[in-house]
Amino acid sequence: MTWNVRIGINPIGWMNDDLPALGGDTPLETALREGAEIGYEGFELGNKFPKEGPALKAKLGEFGVACVSGWYSGALAEIPDGLSNWQVLDAEMQGCFEHMKKLQYNGCKVVVYGEVAGSVQGRMDTPLSRRPRFRTEQEWRHYATLLNTFGEHLQKTFGLTLAYHHHMGAYVESPEEVDRLMALTDPRHVGLLFDTGHAFFGGAADPVALLRRHLARVVHVHCKDVRPAVIERARNEGWSFLASVLNGAFTVPGDGAIDFASVLSALRGGGYEGWLVVEAEQDPAVAPSYAYAKKGYETLRGLVEGLS
Repeated sequence: MTWNVRIGINPIGWMNDDLPALGGDTPLETALREGAEIGYEGFELGNKFPKEGPALKAKLGEFGVACVSGWYSGALAEIPDGLSNWQVLDAEMQGCFEHMKKLQYNGCKVVVYGEVAGSVQGRMDTPLSRRPRFRTEQEWRHYATLLNTFGEHLQKTFGLTLAYHHHMGAYVESPEEVDRLMALTDPRHVGLLFDTGHAFFGGAADPVALLRRHLARVVHVHCKDVRPAVIERARNEGWSFLASVLNGAFTVPGDGAIDFASVLSALRGGGYEGWLVVEAEQDPAVAPSYAYAKKGYETLRGLVEGLS
């Protein structure tokens, strides 16, 4: 039986939103044309994509690719002084409207939720060790309650499932934190975006073990490979997330140490259906965009065909 998955890509290998100097001069059309030529069926969004739903659909249509999803910067983990949890939640619901409508218009099923409150992921000179953490059970439970309500709102209003992206430099980074979040959130309203590279960097020596624990919650997948020697240096020398990226911590599937055959086999066995998205932050001057995107696609395509 054919496995019902599609292979997409994030444009971060051509142009990096967090580090604009990486591929900053590369036109969006270059990424779309090359990605489509390689065989990718869709793209996740970046800052160079049209901001309005119809314009986005038209641009993607020029190259015959779909809109996979798009990152949403959420800020529910910290409550500013003078505001209640529900005031912050209400502001989030109102502020997300245009982004969610754009995804809805383009037929997306999930939205990538990245928690940016307190995050150090975009700070070049801030070590990952200084990332934020929930300190008490009450903080964890308040956060889970807000996510549950926000996820329910996205489903009812836009037909989108919240795909929570565990991420370096943010509140939910380690395997234990992923476990805790999944235990506290409602599976009806909060799904998991499983990112192989962030799982490894976050402390999962075997990302597949973490994946298997939460297969029923996985609604979206980022396929990112790692260079363990670079990650070890990042940990030992106190690098920031962006410094780790610049030094080559991540690469595409098939070019690093992660066993993607086991990753995809676990997903297949767990009944996952959806997108497999190649996402590998690299400097295109060091890792040429087309060549690496092609390697990532061919790696995943070969494995998917072997499981179908």
